[in-house]
Amino acid sequence: MIPRYTRPEMAAIWSDRNKYQIWYLIEAHATEKLAELGVVPQSAVEAVWKAKDVEFDVDRINEIEAEVKHDVIAFLTHLAEHVGEESRFVHQGLTSSDVLDTCLAVQLKQSADLLLEGLDRVLAALKKRAEEHKYTACIGRSHGIHAEPTTMGLKFARFYAEFARNRERLVRARDEVATCAISGAIGTFANVDPAVEEHVAERMGLTVEPISTQVIPRDRHANYFAVLGLIASAIENIAIEVRHLQRSEVREAQEYFSPGQKGSSAMPHKRNPILTENLTGQARLVRSAVTPAMENIALWHERDISHSSVERGIGPDANVHLDFALHRTAGMIEKLIVHADRCQENLNAYGGIHNSQRVLLALTQAGASREDSYRLVQRNGMKTWDEGGMLVDHLKADAEVTALLSNEQIEACFDEAYHMKHVDTIFKRVFGE
Repeated sequence: MIPRYTRPEMAAIWSDRNKYQIWYLIEAHATEKLAELGVVPQSAVEAVWKAKDVEFDVDRINEIEAEVKHDVIAFLTHLAEHVGEESRFVHQGLTSSDVLDTCLAVQLKQSADLLLEGLDRVLAALKKRAEEHKYTACIGRSHGIHAEPTTMGLKFARFYAEFARNRERLVRARDEVATCAISGAIGTFANVDPAVEEHVAERMGLTVEPISTQVIPRDRHANYFAVLGLIASAIENIAIEVRHLQRSEVREAQEYFSPGQKGSSAMPHKRNPILTENLTGQARLVRSAVTPAMENIALWHERDISHSSVERGIGPDANVHLDFALHRTAGMIEKLIVHADRCQENLNAYGGIHNSQRVLLALTQAGASREDSYRLVQRNGMKTWDEGGMLVDHLKADAEVTALLSNEQIEACFDEAYHMKHVDTIFKRVFGE
């Protein structure tokens, strides 16, 4: 985790302190149920719960692990230093993965809850800006080339709908990954009753894994990280749009440039889209976790540890980077400057050629074939591109066109309000009534 891109709330979830506290709770709840089943004495439960306020010594655990070369054994040894003689009843019938996998499920669930807060902030910002610029007309572009008019509000609404879908995906992924496995060395419950698993799952806010091997099936985790990748791509989708709109030649929108901010060490005039460029990079980092998570699904027989080192990296990193990126995205949207006047200038920059389809359709309605209609509009459109002037004037000067359409009919094809007549309908579909 890089401090520059880490919010403390997410860092706390992936800290050793939080991890060992979760391990402790898993062991304590398991011991509690084992006592209820008569497998261990009640005195063991009391001894374990006396350690509930202990602040586990990370350095001490690391010291033990340096000798035993096993993280869970190191933790249990340190726990025994606090619990005393009754510690021999802790971890009865459990395997290390019972603790590790159940802990990972808790951390991923905690992370998802935090990510959902970030998503909600992004959604709120997008909705507010969409309503603000519902009718701020701008040119739409396909292949980067002027197409037909749209509005800045529709841009924001489109991103809102994408993030709303991703929010639903994350809720489902969180619920799917939040499973508990306390099933023993190979998943058969040979030395631990399934009731222990049910008890720990209930206490830890998880569901029971229906069938595990030594580990929880990794398709659950792969799905979680795939959803993180989708969210990261949605962030990049916004970032790329803003970066393009901020280009000097376009300048329809730009990131907020704070007083005292500097854009370049060499060129004092510069205002660079550093936030959205950073977000593009953050998205790449998050997506880099997706393929390894997929590859973790295929393990040898009932388990090998090829997935372990991967998850120790992608677990904290992907969640930390996405958490940071979500809040950076929200902040960028909240302060984004939209230049409505520049939007209008760009819309009118090429002589009204964005109305070409309207003229095409009008000609077909007037009796011309589609092929002839296309030829006539393209001829005048290319003249507008190459020679300048207004498309409406070139059309009026074209005898083949005026033989089919009156000047009034041609002019009617250049009514900008025509393109905005269904904005309300789209907004209702996205945001509801």
